[in-house]
Amino acid sequence: MSVAGPLVLVVEDEAQMRRFLRSSLTSHGFRVEEAESAREARAMASSHNPDLVLLDLGLPDEDGLRVVETLRAWGPTPIIVVSARGREEDKVRALDLGADDYLTKPFGAQELLARIRVALRHAGTQVGQEDAVLAAGAIAVDTFKRVVTKAGQELHLTPTEYKLLVLLLRNAGRVLTHRQILKEVWGPHHAGQAHS
Repeated sequence: MSVAGPLVLVVEDEAQMRRFLRSSLTSHGFRVEEAESAREARAMASSHNPDLVLLDLGLPDEDGLRVVETLRAWGPTPIIVVSARGREEDKVRALDLGADDYLTKPFGAQELLARIRVALRHAGTQVGQEDAVLAAGAIAVDTFKRVVTKAGQELHLTPTEYKLLVLLLRNAGRVLTHRQILKEVWGPHHAGQAHS
């Protein structure tokens, strides 16, 4: 599978569930990072800029709903809650706080993968279908496959490099401020950090 696949941050305190999710995701071309607590989730989301977050609500240090609020305040990254809490009130609260989807445990791998594809498709089409392939000179970016090529050769970029390149290509010919770049690539919480 391509190492340029979408990066999924799995926030789950149960080791067995993390293994299941990692296996299901990596076998379908996704890259996976893991966090076991709310604190780790925030740190990983900030440092790794995931394309999607799978979030359990029952975390050892804090309710996952607070993590949903924080991540949504930082930006539009899709958040899918995977939780044993099946009550309608929990689902409504998570969705109202900014989650994009809610999947009640236990669930099948194929349903999870389908929901991930939908969330990534919605996130990728916010700017419109015309942006599926961006190009400048010898550089081309297929935003649906997340593949970057230069003169036909695939390039491997970090998540931050990829987001920065896509932002610049989508705004070709326009002036972007430090604040705009920091907000779009690193998230709203970095917008005032022009020294970066």
